[in-house]
Amino acid sequence: MPMPVHLTLPAARNMMLAAQGLLQPPQQAASKADVLSTIRRIGILQIDTISVVARSPYLVLWSRLGDYKSAWLDELLAEGALFEYWAHAACFIPIEDFALFRGRMLRTRRADYSNHYWSPLEHADLVQRILERIRAEGPLRFFRFRERPQTCGGWWNWKDEKLALEHLFNTGELMIARREKFQRVYDLQERVLPGWDDRRTCSEEEVRRGLVLKTVRAQGISRIAWLAHYYYLAKTGLAGLVKELASEGALLEVDVEGWPEPAYVHPDQEDLLDQAAAGALEPTLTSLLSPFDPLVGDRTRLRQLFGFDFTIECYLPQAKRRYGYYALPILHRGELVGRLAAKAHRAKGVFEVKGLWLEPGFELKGALAEDLRTALQCCAAWHATPEVVGWSEMTVP
Repeated sequence: MPMPVHLTLPAARNMMLAAQGLLQPPQQAASKADVLSTIRRIGILQIDTISVVARSPYLVLWSRLGDYKSAWLDELLAEGALFEYWAHAACFIPIEDFALFRGRMLRTRRADYSNHYWSPLEHADLVQRILERIRAEGPLRFFRFRERPQTCGGWWNWKDEKLALEHLFNTGELMIARREKFQRVYDLQERVLPGWDDRRTCSEEEVRRGLVLKTVRAQGISRIAWLAHYYYLAKTGLAGLVKELASEGALLEVDVEGWPEPAYVHPDQEDLLDQAAAGALEPTLTSLLSPFDPLVGDRTRLRQLFGFDFTIECYLPQAKRRYGYYALPILHRGELVGRLAAKAHRAKGVFEVKGLWLEPGFELKGALAEDLRTALQCCAAWHATPEVVGWSEMTVP
């Protein structure tokens, strides 16, 4: 076997940023096709409903594409280029990967996923009634099923009807046909994806191999310890599978400065690897990232590669927050240099900077100050909240 390529730690970082589309600003105005290719590039696009600034999936795309039409994401879902399902969280996924996820749906259908506050078996009549109603009436949103006032408890305090819809979604009997005002519209799987045959479903072995390869390609460079999180793969046997893929030539081994074990690169990105090794990948992008951006989703990977500790604090009690409810990581020319808390006041056209915290060793001056100001103004304009307030206070000496 050939000797592995050797990378410095900054070169490894640049490799990941390039694979994620975060190395340099876009060179031309974004198109709808760019939205789809970006999702294919990162593999999955996590869905979150928090709207302090743009909801996470839209912000993840903005960080990579700059100014684009948010409606394009909704259109791609409605057109069938994407589907929704669970990866490490609820995600938009390219439709060509449906065969990799169909097995999860069918296993959920065969199992009893009851919990302490709701059971589909105990609500079998309701589940069947909802399924028949959608079959008869066509795609429906949840509000059309508000039959009873009681709630079931649990994390979201959902009503029985909502839990029944989500159960049917989890089992793949229903899919998300489109979203209206970001609310799911449910329809039968066979109407959303006509012509699908479950015999095309990948085996569990094909799924694990396929998702490992997709993870490595999406990350650009990966350690074995980073592989499970991206698609929530079982860790058991993962190291052996990676070594098997490497022995087949399906993955390339790479040595990274300071790492005790090899890292891995997808052969499709061998040219990118050569550029990284030659020091030819120059990070020039400064951008704000969603707290749910795939670059920052794995906290262990984030610390090991970028030396950046990050927590999504909106889930913490206010007294335990250090950086505010919804702080956005700041990417500046290949490094994660801090956090910026913001809120978009859409009715007023105002984008408010509520707080700014830089990592030790960074100061808000020179290229960082100028680049961040530009990124902030572009982000605010894309939000249709062009008046930025609070920024001047951050820059006063």
